[in-house]
Amino acid sequence: MEIYRKDYTIKDVQDVYDGPGGLLWEAVMGEQIHSGGPEATDVLAKKLGLKPGMVIADLCSALGAPARHLASKYKVYVKGIDATKTMLQKAIERTKAAKLENMIEYYEGNVMDLPFKSATIDVVWGQEAWCYVTDKERLLREAYRVLKSHGIIGFTDWIITGNISPKELEPLYDSMAFPYMESFKGYQELMKKVGFKVTEAIDNTEAFAKHFDQYYEMVTVKMKPDILKNFGPDLYGFAENLVTIWRKAAHEHKVGSGLFIGQKP
Repeated sequence: MEIYRKDYTIKDVQDVYDGPGGLLWEAVMGEQIHSGGPEATDVLAKKLGLKPGMVIADLCSALGAPARHLASKYKVYVKGIDATKTMLQKAIERTKAAKLENMIEYYEGNVMDLPFKSATIDVVWGQEAWCYVTDKERLLREAYRVLKSHGIIGFTDWIITGNISPKELEPLYDSMAFPYMESFKGYQELMKKVGFKVTEAIDNTEAFAKHFDQYYEMVTVKMKPDILKNFGPDLYGFAENLVTIWRKAAHEHKVGSGLFIGQKP
């Protein structure tokens, strides 16, 4: 299937997360800003077999909540990289407040050009953020480069999980400033193409749809007065439309989320 793309760039993503969109996403989803919250972080961490002292590269680390969770619970060292100044600033502040700055360092940069030496990372990590990346193959090649021999990549992402037309994808991409989403099969093919052995791939669309049921209720019922008061009717209307169309597409098993794990030989 030919990939449908939109001309969204890293600047568009920065505009979202440097502005009120980032605050709204945190209000609805929590500071981890991915479906499933810390429980989903634990699922991936346990599958990867994290051990104290490991060096983790968190690509698109956002507010740093997963990084802080991993550092405090699993005693790993985390190198977070993100391109959004506001998110990075908050991540640094919250990490200092949690007294974890000796376990976590943050880098401002593009995940398609990582600021790490080759073969220095034990685990490359990502949670529902690479859907914003314009060239996912290049990201995976960089992940492969920085990983040590037998290092592991583990990530979750929003993906295409069924048959969906460009006409249906367009409003979904526009609502999130996504350049494109990979498919469940496509991610596995890309991982193999750059050299990874795919050890696990799970379609989590059913759980993803249930999370959007929760987001729909939060936006349209529980948080509606606060969103209208704090963000105004325009952003409320935007958020209501977003959760409505994504919820529908997820329940139709056209889009969802996936978990992927691979190993470098």
